[in-house]
Amino acid sequence: MKKVILTFVITFAAFLGAYAQRFAFVDSEYILKHVPEYAAAQKQLATLSDQYQKDVDSRFQEIDRLYKAYQADQVLMTADMKKRREAEIVDKEKAAKDFQRSKFGPDGELAERSTQLVKPVQDRVAKAVQAVAEAENLDMIFDKNSEVMMLYANPRYNKSDAVITRLGLKPGVFAK
Repeated sequence: MKKVILTFVITFAAFLGAYAQRFAFVDSEYILKHVPEYAAAQKQLATLSDQYQKDVDSRFQEIDRLYKAYQADQVLMTADMKKRREAEIVDKEKAAKDFQRSKFGPDGELAERSTQLVKPVQDRVAKAVQAVAEAENLDMIFDKNSEVMMLYANPRYNKSDAVITRLGLKPGVFAK
């Protein structure tokens, strides 16, 4: 009988302990829209991406031009001339793909620049989220925009404006 009562008490205590946890959520997309440094970083990355894309496009246009010239001249070429021109086109195509990978690949210049520009903002937001959690005695804060599926969230648990305020910014009006 004592074991049954003890089991009941432990179960009830565990239930109360789990129930006492405090949860909240933030909307990281909403928060980042309020951070001017993030908007500036996004603009700078878009400009850099456009510049890189123009460089990549011009390289592939040159390859296309070479290939069309090769096709037009093919009937007049010897076998040796054809091999040299084909090798030139293949080499330029490989170089263009390598260039594209160096700019847009996972370890490319654009990804590195993104990390340099965005990581400090993300770190600052993470510190503000932690500060809000500690100040409001919260156990967990979820991100509404992350992989965690949130089917319903009561707006009173939305701490996005508190994070924006903690960042020293004004909530409610998107930064432009």
